[in-house]
Amino acid sequence: MTAVSISTMLPLAVDPLFVGGVGLEEVLIVALKVGVAFALLMVSVMLMIWFERKLHADMTNRMGPTIAGPFGLLQTLADGIKLFFKEDMLPNEERGDSTIFRLAPYLTLIPAFLIFTVVPIGGDFDNADGKVSWWGNTTQLQIADPPVGILFVLALSSLAVYGIMLAGWSSGSKYPLFGSVRASAQMVSYEAALGLSLVAVLVKSGTLSTHDIVVGQADGWNWNLWITGFIPFIVFLIASTAELNRPPFDLVEAEQEIVGGFHTEYSSIRFALFFLGEYMNVVTMSAIMVTLFFGGPDGPIPFLESFGWAWGILWFLLKILCFCFTFIWFRAALPRFRYDQLMDLGWKLLIPLSLGWIVALVALDIGVAEGWNRFLVFGLSLAGLLVMGALLNAAIQSGKRKHLAGEGFD
Repeated sequence: MTAVSISTMLPLAVDPLFVGGVGLEEVLIVALKVGVAFALLMVSVMLMIWFERKLHADMTNRMGPTIAGPFGLLQTLADGIKLFFKEDMLPNEERGDSTIFRLAPYLTLIPAFLIFTVVPIGGDFDNADGKVSWWGNTTQLQIADPPVGILFVLALSSLAVYGIMLAGWSSGSKYPLFGSVRASAQMVSYEAALGLSLVAVLVKSGTLSTHDIVVGQADGWNWNLWITGFIPFIVFLIASTAELNRPPFDLVEAEQEIVGGFHTEYSSIRFALFFLGEYMNVVTMSAIMVTLFFGGPDGPIPFLESFGWAWGILWFLLKILCFCFTFIWFRAALPRFRYDQLMDLGWKLLIPLSLGWIVALVALDIGVAEGWNRFLVFGLSLAGLLVMGALLNAAIQSGKRKHLAGEGFD
């Protein structure tokens, strides 16, 4: 079969598989990677649902799933089959829009999988820059590596809010509409903090490619977690929890206030798609955090060095498991925020903190490049950050006092 020269194609991915052209073997390898990634993600989501139900039950002194399969492992599958055979309820055309109602679940599910396509899930990054050789072809253990991979992630993560908004609007009911309005405000607010926390990683990595970001962390001491100074990771973790509508930021579906939130009117397989999309987003966002701050698949290879790429998959899954545990721990340990507290945390703390930390890191890089004393530069930057924080807090408190005085509470 005649291979198509890669130079004649739009460079959507930087993968050594396509250097010599695109033929049948290359197409089959890409199809294999897509199938494996999809299967890995679906199995991870199924196990994540079981893991949360079991672990949260243990944290609250309950049993959790025990009937379907060993240790209740098949309970998620049983629930999915049950929902598949339930009646699919649609809104009244006079009050809602059944077409949008049908399509909304897919707008939350599909972006979660597409984000996963740019995540390196394995490979030996200590000795081979994450590249593997399959049937004489050199490739990477990720479906695509676009030069603007991080922008691709941010763009697709922003699309999820459209599915929630359209689901609430098309239901023709007030409680789903309240939930969708909350979701839009919450996700837009924390999208800013999420993006700003990534700037520190991009400044240190010098690239938008997820593969190159992992290559730059190819030693445990080079993880962006410590290179960026912990603050961007903490901001990213909090902002991603809010983006995922996970506790303690689950005001979008607060049962005590708005019944079930945006998916109150959903049933059958469409409700299952929303449920699946939520947990798929949890796994995908955990994978993004591992890629950006914890070296991706990078980890020690104690033996069988020829299978270093397989060790990478193992370390990658173990790191994701740690973040899944963290999200479940948040749910069991933290009470739900009030809506005003949620907005205050995003706009008055996380966004200013991210901006100030970026300034401090850039100032430190400039100081090092100019040969200045790095401790003096960082100390002055940190002092400036504290002064700006104090001024911002004073302005916020002054505004609160004026508001209370205007309401007659002075």
